Amino acid sequence: MPDVSVRPMTPAEFDQWRYDLARRFADSKVAAGTWTAEGALEKALRGNDALLPAGLATEGMLLLKGLRPDDGTPIGRLWIGLQHPQGAPGCAFLYDIEVEPGFRGAGYGRALLAAAERAARERGLAELELNVFGDNPVAIALYASAGYAVVTQQMRKTL
Repeated sequence: MPDVSVRPMTPAEFDQWRYDLARRFADSKVAAGTWTAEGALEKALRGNDALLPAGLATEGMLLLKGLRPDDGTPIGRLWIGLQHPQGAPGCAFLYDIEVEPGFRGAGYGRALLAAAERAARERGLAELELNVFGDNPVAIALYASAGYAVVTQQMRKTL
């Protein structure tokens, strides 16, 4: 697994990430059939803004940039909530983990996941939970191989 370091996002990085994250989430919700395309981006932006009312300064949220420590090349991002959205005690929530396209398949996802776990542990949390879309087998395999277990599962059948 390659080494990664993390640092807080800058305001410019946050602004770009905020939009890109909402676009990806909206597209995933549309592809999953849970949202219509019309208004999906705006809905995603509103949802993220509700979770990050003070942007980068939102208390209890870690917004981190992943870097290669040897040369500082950006390789990805993390968004970690230090309080679980459903109130699970001692459990952080990984809202977003993303590896830059040019670094995928080289172990950086696993390294970023380990960095997220470290960040949660360093803040006294004992667990980390995340959500993954069912049509993302690469991510599902990564999380399973890193020791994550399914705690809830939604299923759908087209009739």
